[in-house]
Amino acid sequence: MTWANPEWFYAFWLLPVPLIFYAWRYFTKRTASITFSSLADFGNLRGNWRVWLLSLTPLLTITGLALVIVAMARPQLENTIIERQTEGIDIMLILDISTSMKAEDLKPNRFDAAKTVAKDFIDRRISDRIGLAVFQKKSFTVVPPTLDYGLVKKLIDEVEMGLIEDGTAIGMGIATGVNRLRDSKAESKVIILLTDGQNNAGEIDPVTAADLAATYQIKIYTIGAGTRGMAPYPVYDAVFGKRYQNIAVDIDEDMLTEIARKTGGEYFRATDTQSLEQIYERIDALETTEIDELIYTDYKDLYPTYMLPGILLLIVAFVVDRSLLRIELA
Repeated sequence: MTWANPEWFYAFWLLPVPLIFYAWRYFTKRTASITFSSLADFGNLRGNWRVWLLSLTPLLTITGLALVIVAMARPQLENTIIERQTEGIDIMLILDISTSMKAEDLKPNRFDAAKTVAKDFIDRRISDRIGLAVFQKKSFTVVPPTLDYGLVKKLIDEVEMGLIEDGTAIGMGIATGVNRLRDSKAESKVIILLTDGQNNAGEIDPVTAADLAATYQIKIYTIGAGTRGMAPYPVYDAVFGKRYQNIAVDIDEDMLTEIARKTGGEYFRATDTQSLEQIYERIDALETTEIDELIYTDYKDLYPTYMLPGILLLIVAFVVDRSLLRIELA
C-alpha cells in the first residue's frame, strides 16, 4: 500500500482538539442539583442510556476524524508490472580436463578452481544462454547453450578428469564451441576457453579453429591457468601414498594470445585462484547484456473504504450530541 497525500497524516495532531472541547463543555456546564438520601431508585429512570451516549460521543467523533484523515491521505494499492526486453549473449565455456589440471598451484587445484569460478560467473549472468564443452585428446559438448543455469552448474559439478584419452586438443575444443554457436541468432557469441598447457592432440590446429570462429563472428577469450615456473603436482603410489612432485608449467601464451586477437577477444593469465576470479569478473564486465525495462504501475484508490465510515461516524456523533442528548427528561 502507498499513500498519494501522506502530508495529511500531520492532521492527526488535531485529534486531541475534540477531546479538549468535550472536556471543556463538560466541566463548564452549569447543572442543577438536589440532595437525596438514596440514589438506588435512580437506576431505573427513563433516559439513563443518554449518560452512555454522552461518553460515547467523543469516541465516535475522534474515530470518524481519524478515518477521514486516513482517507484524505489517499491510500492506494500499487500493482507494478515490469517487462524486460534483453539482447542476450550466447556463451560456450570450454574447459580443459586433462590430468595436468590436478596441479595445485591454484587452490584446491586448477580443475576444481576452474569449475567453482565458472559457476560464479554463471550466477552473475542475466538472460544469456550458456553451454559447456570439455576437451582432452578429443572434445565433446556437455550441455549446449541454455537458460537453465541450474542444469549447467549441476553438469559442471559432475564433470571429471579422465573422461577421455589424455591429451590437450585445444583446437578441437574451440571447434566444438564454434559448432554450437555458428547458427546462433544472438546479438553476440562468445567462447571462454581455459587450458593449462599446449596443444598436443586433435585434428584441428587452434589458430585455424580461431579463424573459423572469426568467420562466424564468435569472440574467444582465452585463459592460461597455472603459475609461472614450477607447480606442485600430486602423485599417488602404494608405498608412500599421496606425495608431490614439481612439474614445469608450459602454457603456449603466444598461441592463446593469437587466438584471442583473431576473434576480437583477450588473453588472460591466471597464476592463482584469486587472479582467475578477477579474470572472470573482467570478462563479465566486458560482455554486458543490454536490458530495456518497461515499468507499468497501476494504482487502486482505497479512500472510499475509509471516507464513508468516517463521515457516517461524524454524522452519528453530531446527531447524538445535537438531538438525543438535548431532550429533557420527562
